[in-house]
Amino acid sequence: MNFEEFRNSLKEKGPPAEFPAPLAALWWDAKGDWAHAHGSVDELDTKEAMAVHAYLHRKEGDAFNANYWYQRAGRKFHRNALQDEWRALVEAMIERQSW
Repeated sequence: MNFEEFRNSLKEKGPPAEFPAPLAALWWDAKGDWAHAHGSVDELDTKEAMAVHAYLHRKEGDAFNANYWYQRAGRKFHRNALQDEWRALVEAMIERQSW
């Protein structure tokens, strides 16, 4: 899968079943369902899940909570545009394609 195929999958009612939870969370976020996206990563302890969790809290405007999750993910608080961070997260997960 590449980024364009990921974007095209947003036409579906749900993310592809083979997506790992952090990528599915970004899929739900792109569909405008923050709560579903957050629920997908809320209890996960992987670095990818924590990075997505941080992004989601940043998107909701909770910088304190976002910073906590960025630290847990081993990342610095992102200052670039939200859509750029979203794309970077998606592309990194697609590139690894460990699913």
